[in-house]
Amino acid sequence: MALSGACRDLTILSVTEAGPEGGAHGCYYIELANPGLGSAVAGQFVMVRPACFGQDPVWPRPFSICRLTPEALTLFVQACGRGTDALCRLRPGDTATVWGPLGQGFSLEPDTPTLMLAGGVGLAPFVEYAATHPVPANLALVFGHRQPLSCYPFAEMAAVVGRAEAFQENTPEDLPRFIALLETKVAEYAGGLILACGPRPFLMTVARLARRFGARAQVSLENRMACGVGGCLGCVEKNALGQYVQTCTQGPVFWVEELQLSEEA
Repeated sequence: MALSGACRDLTILSVTEAGPEGGAHGCYYIELANPGLGSAVAGQFVMVRPACFGQDPVWPRPFSICRLTPEALTLFVQACGRGTDALCRLRPGDTATVWGPLGQGFSLEPDTPTLMLAGGVGLAPFVEYAATHPVPANLALVFGHRQPLSCYPFAEMAAVVGRAEAFQENTPEDLPRFIALLETKVAEYAGGLILACGPRPFLMTVARLARRFGARAQVSLENRMACGVGGCLGCVEKNALGQYVQTCTQGPVFWVEELQLSEEA
């Protein structure tokens, strides 16, 4: 059952740019005070609309929960458009309306070897997953990225999980090598649990490999959303029967066999 969560006006505690000193890589940690959002399942998300949006942009933005404690909510954001640019320019003391936790999170099987596959900012929900996992030694991470590795919370993850491997894609020739790595890892963990979050082509590759090796796998979709609560139908995805399902309430996490996962949502 999807959780509707709470709606609160939260205060910005900090906005910190990630990455090498002096580099403008557009990745930020945004920390907000958390007065009562409750608990979350890793893989759930929140909708965020800062006061600075005014009447434009109209819609809030969805973000995976990177970390949620009784004291603070942490988001990992890449500035890549008007909305995220505005969010990353917030200052301590500014406010944002936040509702969540929303949607369906990842399955948690403490005693099952679990492979986390992340691409880019798709690493964010796995920070919470690893931090709250009862047996993090059973977790392995493969992370594909384009920005410098220090732009992402990879070191934090590597210090917690049993195994962690990063692959930087710099040239077109790197892509086949990364896919080969994914193939090897999916085959290795075919008897366990595989979780993936990242760009759509990345998820399509993971789904194809999971089907090929008969692996149990879940993917977290990054579909555009306007409301986050099932009211606008703007985030729909075709399921395996060709019917439309709502990513915000029935996802964003789905088992791969539940979806068609084609080029277009």
